[in-house]
Amino acid sequence: MSKLLLKGGRVLDPGTGHDAVADLRIVDGAVAELGDGLSADGAEVVDCAGLWITAGFVDLHTHLREPGGEDAEDIETGSAAAAAGGYTALCPMANTDPVCDSAPVAELVLRRGREVGLVDLFPVGAVTKGSRGEELAEFGDLNRLGIDCFSDDGKPVTDALIMRRALQYATAFDAVITNHAEDSALTADAQMNEGAVSSVLGLPGWPHEAEEVMVARDLILAHGVGARLHVPHVSSRGTVELIRIAKARGVRVTAEVTPHHLSLSDELVSSYDAAYKVNPPLRTAADIEACRRALADGTIDAIATDHAPHPPEQKDQEWEHAPCGMLNLETAFAVVLTELVEPGHIDLLTALARMTTGPAGVRNVAGHGRGIEPGAAANLVVIDPEARWTVEGRSLHSRARNTPFEGRKLTSRPVHTLLRGRFTLRDGKVNA
Repeated sequence: MSKLLLKGGRVLDPGTGHDAVADLRIVDGAVAELGDGLSADGAEVVDCAGLWITAGFVDLHTHLREPGGEDAEDIETGSAAAAAGGYTALCPMANTDPVCDSAPVAELVLRRGREVGLVDLFPVGAVTKGSRGEELAEFGDLNRLGIDCFSDDGKPVTDALIMRRALQYATAFDAVITNHAEDSALTADAQMNEGAVSSVLGLPGWPHEAEEVMVARDLILAHGVGARLHVPHVSSRGTVELIRIAKARGVRVTAEVTPHHLSLSDELVSSYDAAYKVNPPLRTAADIEACRRALADGTIDAIATDHAPHPPEQKDQEWEHAPCGMLNLETAFAVVLTELVEPGHIDLLTALARMTTGPAGVRNVAGHGRGIEPGAAANLVVIDPEARWTVEGRSLHSRARNTPFEGRKLTSRPVHTLLRGRFTLRDGKVNA
């Protein structure tokens, strides 16, 4: 029998609203007791005085690149970055090579996740075979492996009939469809957000309508068939309003926003640093403010990283040739605390909810993101709220280094991450 006692930490549980200093006893991978002055009773004692204890983070949108893109990232390096960032559950996207559109590919991802053992993986299946947008993938075969979310992320399902069929098919499993929110006819050759900055720089603009048109169509289709729709990487204030209206009408819609769309504006593109190139693009201060308000009031349900690593030889090119994508797993919570909580845009428990209970409510990530109470799996993160650190891409655990927060000074860092009571991060070091 394994026993662990987390002693004297501030237990922050967005699932129950608990916020108080307490001791937390863990027995055989599950929470056994929460209270004051608990005795060791043979348990290993971990001093958590001055630290925060909360549920392990859940990421709905991660690119681990395996299979096929291991030069950028693989499940081992991505899982290490996740553990270092306080995550215990990841949802790797389907746009691998081969695409995760069949049981054999999904089984490979699940097996590799178990072998690495640093985080639980809940893969996203493709909507269409090969993500070509022409023929639906085998939802049933994938669902039998526990997959309850489908996306051709990176490629929008442009055919409305295919999208409607996907939504109808998904209702048989109460599964979620998440469509890459971009009308690609409006973004041909686009390089950044369309607006004042793109005009000054002379770069082809990416209009916010490209996101909003696709989201509006999908909301209408989802409402018509009673399906569950999840809107990924919201970046536009117009999209926020569409989701708010749809929720009020009873549409079964959830949404996510990334740390970079909550903190970085298109003005940074003036540097021509390709670390700031992302899909959807960084937008305006007004869009950032709208996303922050939507996150605070629950219109947006989750913070998702859209962690998208690229090899340096690909990312370190001239702006127009560099691929879109940013690292986020290891910096996400610190960015949220530094840029949103400390300035008062969102309170701490709400921020934690958007990284735990919120994403857990979108997908069936069993044992993750729920309340810290007796019987619950001990999937936890212990955070030093006073840690001050400067982001350096070369020091992160990812195989890539394309962080948009290079040189940024951040507050807070995970000290320990526990997966069913086992340390995946201990004293700031990943336990492989």
